[in-house]
Amino acid sequence: MENINLPLILTIGVFFTGLAWLFDRLILSTPRRRKVAAVKAEFEGRNITDENSQDYELYHRAMAAAEREPVVIEFSKSFFPVLLVVFVLRSFIAEPFQIPSGSMEPTLDVGDFILVNKFTYGIRLPVINKKIIEINDPERGDVMVFFPPHLPDTYYIKRVIGLPGDLVRYENHKLFINGEAVPETLQAVLPAQKPQFKLVRETLGEHEFTSRKYLRPGQYSRRGSWRVPEGHYFMVGDNRDNSFDSRGWDDPFVPEDHIVGKAMVVWMHWDSLFSLPSFDRAGAID
Repeated sequence: MENINLPLILTIGVFFTGLAWLFDRLILSTPRRRKVAAVKAEFEGRNITDENSQDYELYHRAMAAAEREPVVIEFSKSFFPVLLVVFVLRSFIAEPFQIPSGSMEPTLDVGDFILVNKFTYGIRLPVINKKIIEINDPERGDVMVFFPPHLPDTYYIKRVIGLPGDLVRYENHKLFINGEAVPETLQAVLPAQKPQFKLVRETLGEHEFTSRKYLRPGQYSRRGSWRVPEGHYFMVGDNRDNSFDSRGWDDPFVPEDHIVGKAMVVWMHWDSLFSLPSFDRAGAID
């Protein structure tokens, strides 16, 4: 997913515009108020209400000069409240992402725009991602955004398969959790003329979702067994043979402090700048 460090950019923006606003309020505004008071005293008793009088024009010119703010302060005061609202929303409520790859097909398609709940798994400080308030832990089957251990600055999205302490096994296109096979039901074999993959409905925890499994093993069709350590999670994509995930990483487990949030809904689909956005896929994520 997107690699731009927006939390850091927003934090810096809020910090400097807020600092400029505070500096103006505590220091720079005092001499401006004195100048305004001096202008009012100078024009006291003069005709400043008649728009056709010379005093009216002189007074308003003098007031404009007295009230004029430095350009940096003016822009900071304009942008600070907007940046602060966006910062709070993205850091603690919900953050938008666009799906760049097919690793979560058919659940999420390339071009889907999603909203990620930032507080379901606890309130975290932006940038350093340290949890300060405990709320919920990830559950099996959740679709989660996180930073993988091998790319700690890159957003990934996969499904939570293994919780701390779980023994996860993947063999012959089947998932096993603590020795038990994940329940699945065949939906379709596609395409009809030359079958290449099957769609399987799986049940994991409280989640029921569709995964794609190719009839011939793909480059990521790795088999193996993994014991998830405490404070870590095992992540796998729904497009099982085309998802670079915990099964293939040198360090297969996502630490708790790499969690970003839980994927909630698809709100728009947009293939490219040269196409029209669509809302046909809008809805909750299984």
